[in-house]
Amino acid sequence: MTTSSVVGLGIPSISRTPGVSVDDRPDVPVLIDRFGRVARDLRVSITEKCSLRCTYCMPEEGLPAIPTQDLLTASEIARVVGVAVHRLGVEEVRFTGGEPLMRADLTEIVRLTSQVAPGVPLSMTTNAVGLEHRADTLAAAGLNRVNVSLDTIDRAHFAELTRRDRLPSVLAGVRAAMRAGLTPVKINAVLMPETLHGAADLLQWCLDEGVALRFIEQMPLDADQEWARANMLDAEHLLDVLSTRFDLREIGRSDPSAPAEEWAVGGTSSTVGIIASVTRSFCSDCDRTRLTAEGTVRSCLFSDEETDLRAALRGGATDDELGKLWQGAMWNKWAGHGIDAVGFVPPARSMGAIGG
Repeated sequence: MTTSSVVGLGIPSISRTPGVSVDDRPDVPVLIDRFGRVARDLRVSITEKCSLRCTYCMPEEGLPAIPTQDLLTASEIARVVGVAVHRLGVEEVRFTGGEPLMRADLTEIVRLTSQVAPGVPLSMTTNAVGLEHRADTLAAAGLNRVNVSLDTIDRAHFAELTRRDRLPSVLAGVRAAMRAGLTPVKINAVLMPETLHGAADLLQWCLDEGVALRFIEQMPLDADQEWARANMLDAEHLLDVLSTRFDLREIGRSDPSAPAEEWAVGGTSSTVGIIASVTRSFCSDCDRTRLTAEGTVRSCLFSDEETDLRAALRGGATDDELGKLWQGAMWNKWAGHGIDAVGFVPPARSMGAIGG
């Protein structure tokens, strides 16, 4: 079984060779790292394709296509999730992309995963374009809830940000998810100078629709690599703007591993969350592990080191062998992303290629 290979994706090649020994890893089944963190939240990217071209995420022409044979199949995804749940202590699974709805076999992926991991919460991060036509089927297959990426409810501004005039489809998808019981529906909005003026309107829309809103600080994961720390808006700036229209009371985090800090919105039973990944880093409590669409384990969004499970999977590895590879990958997880460190270098892959 080889562990030293390189894959080309039309972006800088990424080594698959773990660079640190795991001889000192304790003999425990869970995905523990050297800092005592245990990964229980699995994000599974299933495609690099997307129906939108958000300026902060993808280039206008989209990401380089991954050959179909290099993607994990529905049955392979289910098997790997089964290993994660039954052998490694994973307690929650979320499907990501690209855009998961671009996979024609998404329902089959959800169905097979639900069968191998009964009772484990299955969610999906989506832009909701076309979700109105598939929400009921996905719910019947075993999907429990969705997170929807939506930065503005202004149609012209949406078209400018995403390079696609699809806001009506997104809103229809959100409402279809609510009707199908894929709840709680959470709206994820990236905090940018271009969207700040509409932040209060987006919050009011979410309150009216009965969905939860979370703003996310923009991270250096854009495909065009134009992110600059000096240009990003932080959580404090957003709170100042929202507070001119809403009475906000800080709640904090109910779970230390939860990325969002919550604020109660006065006069309602709702909250608004802020994921301050840059200015209020929660790396010390991170409980995530990621599987890319090509079947590699990525221990951190900002580490270009990946461990190839696909080669082992297709080479006849047992579940125990797959689990040991995964354990080793997570044992060597970084302490944190280091965005504020001198000499910080963004990862070669963008968010769309990694999976959110």
